[in-house]
Amino acid sequence: MEQTALLLVNLGTPDSPSLSDVRKYLFQFLNDRRVIDIPWVFQKALVNLIIVPFRSFGSTKLYKRLWSEKGSPLLYHSESVAEKIQERLGSSYTVFNAMRYGKPDLKLVLREIEKQQFKKIIVLPVFPQYASATTGSVFELVMKEMKNWQKFPNLQLISNFHEHPAFINAFAAQGRKYDVKKYDHVIFSFHGLPLSQISKLHNGANCKNCNCANQNIPEGKLCYKAACYETARLIAAELNLTPDDYTISFQSRLSKNWMSPFTDKVLIEKAKSGTKKILVFAPSFVADCLETKVEIEYEYGELFHENGGEELQMVDSLNDTPEWIDGLEQIITELSEK
Repeated sequence: MEQTALLLVNLGTPDSPSLSDVRKYLFQFLNDRRVIDIPWVFQKALVNLIIVPFRSFGSTKLYKRLWSEKGSPLLYHSESVAEKIQERLGSSYTVFNAMRYGKPDLKLVLREIEKQQFKKIIVLPVFPQYASATTGSVFELVMKEMKNWQKFPNLQLISNFHEHPAFINAFAAQGRKYDVKKYDHVIFSFHGLPLSQISKLHNGANCKNCNCANQNIPEGKLCYKAACYETARLIAAELNLTPDDYTISFQSRLSKNWMSPFTDKVLIEKAKSGTKKILVFAPSFVADCLETKVEIEYEYGELFHENGGEELQMVDSLNDTPEWIDGLEQIITELSEK
């Protein structure tokens, strides 16, 4: 075949909001060596004896709040994006949708791709900012599954698109659906990572070269922190926001030794200081999910109100909006040619 296989990969979701399915999902996710990268024995004890047994009950309640008649928004939006980008790219591409954890199973999708003997494969993890725990994990599994293939096609791995104008414009378009200037402040909330993972990408002189604090990413660098700052700066510029108009923060921490400032703490401080209306973007997610619809909109929204805030508005993720389909087509065609 002369066709190109385009493989879109997101993080994943449980099959249902039942306790057994949530437990199964957490077990697979948290046992990934790139997600919790501590010594193997400690990881297994921590995940399988503490986190999964105790966290499953709380996570099940949250997934039940997230679920709709259509199921998990991350899954049905991902399926819709795959269908729409297939229509856009035409018959020279075959688009596959997969999840790193859960279904559609990435391993099974790769086996289907192998059977069809494509001339080229493009792998695009839909995580805008590169991190070892997300994009790196996808690439590792892809290479592991492909190592025994008898025939290797041309392989293109797209590692990030955090500053691509098409991605920035798509998120800015979502923000423009709200009257941004009516809000007292804007928060750009990114998924956090353990500080230990950030430090593994650079240290000493290399960390100075990365220059995270100035949001400057040198050629060839893949610093997650710097990428987040750059994404926020570019979206803010599109919306004519000044540096005083917004704050960059990080969510979903498991301990105090994660990236900061923490989004929930920032919201509490803003509310206590008299900020009444806040608009929140979550530009590390291209589809609505537990972290956006439940963690920020519901849980953080309650915290904001409890401490004196009046309105916390969550900006919808890109999902399957026309702007994102346009942007994704541009990202695929441009980056796959490099």
